[in-house]
Amino acid sequence: MKRTLFTTLLILLFVSTLYLPLSDAQDYTTWGLPDGAKLRLGKGLINEIAYSPDGTRLAVASGIGVWIYDAQTGEELNLLRGHTGQVFCVALSPDGNAIASGSWNEVRVWDANTGEHLRTLTGHRHKIVGVFFSPDGNTLASGSFDGTLNLWDVATGSLTPTLTVQTDVFLGISFSPDGKTVALANSGGNFGRSIGLWDVATGRHLRTFTGHTGTIDNVALSPDGNTLASGSYDGTVHLWDVATGRHLHTLIGHTRQVFRAAFSPDGQTLASPSFDSTIRLWDVATGTPLRTLRGHTAGVQNVAFSSDGNTIVSGSRDSTLRVWDVATGGPLRTLTGGHTGYVDSVSFSPNGNTLASGSGGSTAIHLWDADTGNHLRTLTGDRGCGWSVSFSPDGNTIASGSGNDIRLWDADTGNHLRTFRGHTEWVQSVAFSPDGNTLASGSWDEVRVWDANTGGLLLAITGSAWGQRVALNPDGNTLAHGGGDGAVHLWDVATGRRLHTFIGVYGIDSVAFSPDGQTLAVNGGETRLWDVATGRRLHTLTESTYSVSFSPDGQMLASGSWNEVRLWDANTAEHLRTLTGHTDNVISVAFSPDGNTLASGSYDGTVLLWEITPTSLHPGENVADVNGDGEVNIQDLVAVAAAIGQTGENAVDVNGDGEVNIQDLVAVAAAIGQDAAAPAAIRQGVTAELTAADVQHWITQAQQLNLTEAMSQRGVLFLQHLLAALTPQETILLANYPNPFNPETWIPYQLAKPEAVTLTIYAVDGKLVRTLDLGHQPMGIYENKSRAAYWDGKNEIGESVASGVYFYTLTAGEFTATRKMLIRK
Repeated sequence: MKRTLFTTLLILLFVSTLYLPLSDAQDYTTWGLPDGAKLRLGKGLINEIAYSPDGTRLAVASGIGVWIYDAQTGEELNLLRGHTGQVFCVALSPDGNAIASGSWNEVRVWDANTGEHLRTLTGHRHKIVGVFFSPDGNTLASGSFDGTLNLWDVATGSLTPTLTVQTDVFLGISFSPDGKTVALANSGGNFGRSIGLWDVATGRHLRTFTGHTGTIDNVALSPDGNTLASGSYDGTVHLWDVATGRHLHTLIGHTRQVFRAAFSPDGQTLASPSFDSTIRLWDVATGTPLRTLRGHTAGVQNVAFSSDGNTIVSGSRDSTLRVWDVATGGPLRTLTGGHTGYVDSVSFSPNGNTLASGSGGSTAIHLWDADTGNHLRTLTGDRGCGWSVSFSPDGNTIASGSGNDIRLWDADTGNHLRTFRGHTEWVQSVAFSPDGNTLASGSWDEVRVWDANTGGLLLAITGSAWGQRVALNPDGNTLAHGGGDGAVHLWDVATGRRLHTFIGVYGIDSVAFSPDGQTLAVNGGETRLWDVATGRRLHTLTESTYSVSFSPDGQMLASGSWNEVRLWDANTAEHLRTLTGHTDNVISVAFSPDGNTLASGSYDGTVLLWEITPTSLHPGENVADVNGDGEVNIQDLVAVAAAIGQTGENAVDVNGDGEVNIQDLVAVAAAIGQDAAAPAAIRQGVTAELTAADVQHWITQAQQLNLTEAMSQRGVLFLQHLLAALTPQETILLANYPNPFNPETWIPYQLAKPEAVTLTIYAVDGKLVRTLDLGHQPMGIYENKSRAAYWDGKNEIGESVASGVYFYTLTAGEFTATRKMLIRK
């Protein structure tokens, strides 16, 4: 008995040490940072929550990865990073040993005890909306917006038969306890107002449930599989009898849409979270309300019951996770620590010590210590109070759009000071003048200029352009504003006279004056720089952007786009550097007052702080340029591949660890991928030595090593693009070269799948001239001289053929194609 107890204690000690490196540090602001970033503020948007089967841990699918918490203390245990986009869904296996997570088009499986990445499951073509383990834990199901349901063998990662439903997207998925049937709420037909029940093994449709008047966002099957619950945008929950399809109850009480409802483990209670900021508990048998859980200050999107059914955890757009007592409805604890909603705006205080971040979809503005990343305080207002935040020049006041109003806050205490009212639509943008006496605001209705001290209205500019973005030039005399019509207007603040109009491409997302006021940066689809005095366009940055900011010295411009930040020379528009690490749109960028730090806010729910130094912008010699030709390209990748396995001092040992291996190859791929990720651009540099099989092997090796840092992820992403460029979509016979030829020619082709390939050459009268049996060839591109079919201009007996027209036919499996060529002597 003593020995058994001792052994148990050793096991518990060992398991607990798995999390010590993270738990002891407690500095989750630095976990899994991308290259060049020094801090992360916030933990990412809360997308889904799952309890471990024993109730000791919580897994949270977030905007940046999967967070693992101690369910009792709220302590951060781990962050599982590796997805290139937001993580939308998460599930734990029945034995608690595996975690599955879904992002845009991939599913990842992790060891729940160590956080080790086990495998990546690819095959979906769109966002993953749900992952579920079968009751025996051997099968994993994933549903996607692409209208497919994939079933995977958990042990091997292999794909089993796929259930394909004729619909646009799945909005909700739930499996029966025995895993034999699945309920799907979809957006096909009547825009998500029906639920289909399907047999998983055969793909046969069993029945349809209808009755909601709004889009059905989620479905849940009870633990015994007898009852189906559905939540809808119509604010109701419906309960159905699975066996008969009979409607049982309509649960009425929420005032806004209902998100992912959940059954208690015994199936007697249903919890429904809603955008009305409440969770309601219902008696499943009778459909009567039991109690309402109140405390969140924004919409509640997720709930999960503990394994014993005594507690519920909820995730909200107010950036918190809350734990509730089911019996009393009372709150037990709140897990804060920096989850944020979509980050729409970031702003440094004038001394650079504090950073404010706001979300247009929440009721909160967060203040952070810019040096340590510590969360200082939360300013709570109306929904939408974070569309735009701005510090006054003296740093004492913060202005924010709050619904239709502008609120002013004491920056030190967080106290609300005053409210400016007059807009009739949501305020999208606010900006102080340099002296702090004037405040400009842009709304969907109009642009207003206020006396910042009294709230008196100084100027109102009306127009049809919704979503106005505003900026005041350094002397406060000129106002720039742009909106949904793609135009930016400059106005004299004192007289209200229009000075210039600049035309953009799409709706305007951001406007910014240079520190000297001579240049205006405007982004709407692309970033354009304009001369303020003359109205002349200076430069165009053609990539799609959402936000733009000048450095304090005016020499640099930062732009935020899909999931990266780009730095540019503001005078020449030369691209300086790309900062990657966000998993969604970068909607706001801001430089610190000293110009050494850049803050970027994203729809992934985080703010990243980047160190901006001359060294980081101009790193000098690039170690990834292994052949020393001054450019990192495909030739460098091939050179590393050829040297893999070599040890000792070597020019192609990029990371300097004494061995040329897959890490060096991925590092070179990352350096190429920074500026050449498009398959079309890649293919121009593909050499004869490179094949799809090679690249697939490299990708597999890299994924097995679980290279999660941002630079490696970029390298793997480039390799995936490269594989796509080397993978033909169809088998094609191409024109020979040279043509005309004498005495030899090369005949290129592409294979969409492995086939036995034969090339047959005929004279113009149809007589067989030569047969080239190329053997069984793998899928790939056969265009270069070392891979294309070669003909020396001779017939079967070695005689040179005469000048004239000939035809060549490619046969690859069932594919046949013929082209013409010419010999001229």
